[in-house]
Amino acid sequence: MSQSITMYTTEWCPDCWRAKKVMDSLQVAYTEINISHDEEAIETVIRLNNGYRSVPTLVFPDGSVMTEPSTSALVMKLQAV
Repeated sequence: MSQSITMYTTEWCPDCWRAKKVMDSLQVAYTEINISHDEEAIETVIRLNNGYRSVPTLVFPDGSVMTEPSTSALVMKLQAV
């Protein structure tokens, strides 16, 4: 994969911790953007999630987006990328 995945997170989000653990265990490169104090990132997450400030929001190099994915859905997507 030539481009990395962007993962929008917060430091207090258990689903974010789980997603990062999955990505790390599969040795998948990603760029983490903590939206807690980043207005531009918050606006991006809200735009990607139809008005919701939901994390983790993952943006893949192909433009596809996953929000709050289950572990199995995330693993399947990562194996397909």
